[in-house]
Amino acid sequence: MVRSMTGYGKGIAENSEARVTIEMKSVNHRYLDLNIKLPKKLNFLESSIRNKISESVFRGKVDLYITLSEHSDACYQVSINDAIAQKYFDSISSMAEKLGVDNDLKASTIARLPDVIELEEMEADEDSLKGIVFEALDACISQFVESRISEGERLQKDLVAKMDEMISLVNKLEARSPQIIEEYRTRLTSKIKELLDDTHIDEGRIAQEVTIYADKVCIDEEMVRLKSHVAETRAIFDLDKEVGRKLDFLAQELNREANTILSKSTDVEIADIGITLKTLIEKVREQIQNIE
Repeated sequence: MVRSMTGYGKGIAENSEARVTIEMKSVNHRYLDLNIKLPKKLNFLESSIRNKISESVFRGKVDLYITLSEHSDACYQVSINDAIAQKYFDSISSMAEKLGVDNDLKASTIARLPDVIELEEMEADEDSLKGIVFEALDACISQFVESRISEGERLQKDLVAKMDEMISLVNKLEARSPQIIEEYRTRLTSKIKELLDDTHIDEGRIAQEVTIYADKVCIDEEMVRLKSHVAETRAIFDLDKEVGRKLDFLAQELNREANTILSKSTDVEIADIGITLKTLIEKVREQIQNIE
């Protein structure tokens, strides 16, 4: 199964204490390059998150963003410092008595005085946070992988079409290759007759020259290997694992055979086919760079 290295996923989970939103996106990369941005409160989960992602994602530059929104009534606690409140009360009551004024103290008045009421951030429930983080992460990874598979199906369809076109070009090479040998024999015979002005031709000598020429321009092995590489590429498409590196290697091998064909070519038609083949292989190599 071909999977693209380009993907996007999003997952959301929530409980009575908090809401977690996770987004993940990726682009091409030779290896898995995972960059995680998360709130400080979730740092204790980073290693587990990395391990979880690496179970499903094998290549690509992946950026993961985690947002934590805690419900205020669950993460803060209000406490009253009774000792300080008592001191304020005692001091103000004493002052009122000494000055001979009414003591009109109210609880709300004392509550507004410094350090009487304290707002404390409660310790995070790590188990609870872990639960919703991984619930959101599972949903995010699932959507992310599906997007890669969907894009991979499009890439595979395009690559299969290019493989078919490649085989068609190789078939043209196979049809043309024997013809250039006979054409060379004809040209050589005609040239010798022209130069010697004699109808007596040494057929053995001509056969020897044709054999040397045929060996020099023979591309049989290259065509066989091209077909073999195309067949192997098709087989790799059906593997349910990381296939990008194998496909990249085969694309290099295809390119090597095309270069060899061009280097041996002395025929315009074969050269044209070879150039078309090489251009097609370059397009295949570009597409393969997008595959996980």
